Amino acid sequence: MLRSFKPQLSIAKNLLFKRNQSVWASVEKAPADKILGLTVLYNQDKNPEKINLGVGAYRDNEGKPWILPSVKLAEEYLSKNEENKEYVPIVGSPNFNKLIKNLLFNNDKNGKILLENDRIVTSQGISGTGSLRVLGEFVKKFHNNDNVLVPNPTWANHIAILERSGLKTDKYKYYNFINNGFDKDGMLNDLSNAENGSIILLHACCHNPTGVDPNLNDWDDILNKISEKNLLPILDMAYQGFGSGNPINDLNILFKFNEAIVNGKLSNFMLSQSFAKNMGLYGERVGSLSIITKDSDESIRVKSQLEKIIRPLYSSPPSHD
Repeated sequence: MLRSFKPQLSIAKNLLFKRNQSVWASVEKAPADKILGLTVLYNQDKNPEKINLGVGAYRDNEGKPWILPSVKLAEEYLSKNEENKEYVPIVGSPNFNKLIKNLLFNNDKNGKILLENDRIVTSQGISGTGSLRVLGEFVKKFHNNDNVLVPNPTWANHIAILERSGLKTDKYKYYNFINNGFDKDGMLNDLSNAENGSIILLHACCHNPTGVDPNLNDWDDILNKISEKNLLPILDMAYQGFGSGNPINDLNILFKFNEAIVNGKLSNFMLSQSFAKNMGLYGERVGSLSIITKDSDESIRVKSQLEKIIRPLYSSPPSHD
C-alpha cells in the first residue's frame, strides 16, 4: 500500500520545491558594461599610480572629481532662492527649454527662422541617453521606417538604446581603420545603398569613440546624400564645446542642418543634447531633445505626443535642471 503513495510524495516534494524557488532563479549574470565596468575595475586596482581612461570626466591634478565653479555658484543660488519642489511639466521647465532653444538655434540666421516660425519642439531630457531613448520611442511610433543606420564604430550604448526602443540598427562605414581617419567614400557609398526613408544617427562633433569628425565640406556631401535618400537624421551632441573649445563654434554642423531645413533640402531632423560632459553635470543628468517640424500646428501635435511618450517613462524631469 505504501508503494502507491511514493509517486504522490515525489510530486508533492517537487511542488514544494518550486513553490519555495525564487522566480528569478533562471536569471543569468549579465556582463559588465563595457565603459562603466572599467570604472569598477579602476576602483578595485590598488596601484597608487593608476589613471582612469574610461569615463571622460573632469578631474583635478590628484585624479579626484572636480566641480566647475559656475556649477557651485548655481547650486548656491538655488539653495537660497528655490521656493518649491513641485513637479515640472512633462516636457520640462518652460524657462529651461526656452534657454536651450536660444543656445542651440539662436546663433545662426536659419535657426532664428525656425524659432520664429515655431518649428522646433524642445523637451528637457534625462541627459543625452534619456533624450535619445525618447526620440527612439517617438520614431518607432510615428515614422514609417524603423531601420536606423549608425556609424561603425559608435558609442556602445547607442545600439542598445535604439534597439530597446523597438528599432533595428545597421552600420554604415565611418572610420578608416587602416589610416585612422574618416572614411568619407565608404560612408557615402553605404548611404547611397541605404533604404529610402531610413533613419540615420550622426555625431554632431567629437565622434565617440574615434574622435574623428568630417570637415564642413564633408558635411555638405553627407547632407546631399541624406537629402537624396530622404533619410531622417538624428544628431547626437554629447560633447558640445570640446571640438573647437567654443560651444557656439561646435554648432556649425547644426547650422548646416538648419539651413537645409529652411532651403527645403530636408523636411525634418532630430537632436539629442547633453550637458553631462561640457558642464560636468554627469550625476544631474541634464540634457534636451529637439524635433524640427513643418510648422507651428505640427509642433503642437508633436509636443502633445512627446508628452504621451514621456509620461509613462519617467513622468517629468528633475526640477534642478
